[in-house]
Amino acid sequence: MKNFEMLDGITEANITFYKKNGFLVVPKLVSETLIEQLRQEATHIVTGKRGDIEGLQNHSDKDTTKTILKKYVAIHFPHKISEFIKSVAKASKVADILQYLIGTNVKCLQTMLFIKAPGKKGQAWHQDEFFIPTRDRSLTGVWLAIDDADVDNGCLWVVPGSHNDGIIRKRVPNSDSNFADTEVADLTPYTEKDFVAVPVKKGGVIFFNGYLLHMSLKNKTTDRFRRALVSHYSSAESMLPWDMDGRVAATNDFRDIFIVAGTDPYGYKGTENLAKPFVRPDTVDFGTEAFRKSLDYKTPKA
Repeated sequence: MKNFEMLDGITEANITFYKKNGFLVVPKLVSETLIEQLRQEATHIVTGKRGDIEGLQNHSDKDTTKTILKKYVAIHFPHKISEFIKSVAKASKVADILQYLIGTNVKCLQTMLFIKAPGKKGQAWHQDEFFIPTRDRSLTGVWLAIDDADVDNGCLWVVPGSHNDGIIRKRVPNSDSNFADTEVADLTPYTEKDFVAVPVKKGGVIFFNGYLLHMSLKNKTTDRFRRALVSHYSSAESMLPWDMDGRVAATNDFRDIFIVAGTDPYGYKGTENLAKPFVRPDTVDFGTEAFRKSLDYKTPKA
């Protein structure tokens, strides 16, 4: 690994902050040029130019790009049809920092392209570890801002330090109209005074622990998107019994992964092609029995 002083803007104090609070903002980690390429790629993906996506809506040649983009909240697993998205998820600037937060060997588990058009709701308080069970506390989210993200258009909010107890919180019914989810994490003992907004300019990246409580609110603007590329990583040593919210049969080690730093200690197992990209529904009930029964998910061929 590189020394701290060789990483742009990263110091030992930053790492200490991350360990205490569960998140770290790195401004301007990604160039303006790359951000513009990501915007173009997002358009190619939602217009079907990169391949099939489960749940993608029909559009006509008369529809403007904004009209098409406004239909969507997020696309899961875009790296499956976009080599460019995959290259960004494994970019060296991101990988270098992940090695300090996770360890020498790091694998990527999933990517999500958030569009969050004006008027779209946010995601309720949750812990990523609830959905992606590494259980070794190495799960790390990387939130790359493609647009400026602020309170008005639905930036990330966190409860600093909430990752430190290392427990998966109970899920309870959601009644907040800001959120698209049917469930929300039980925040006890935290209250609104503990909530911290994390606005970030385009090109900035938020790194956050898988146990950290976080959420986003509705995009209240009428003319601004809040696009972001969010990827999840863990230690390559971690075995992952993940069923992708009921989409595949869980095994003792989910192998639809790619290495972003170091080596894969389980490389002898090979990798699988399990995930395929899909549109996140406007009402999110991942993990509920009704959702699982509604799935007609066919594993793609290798």
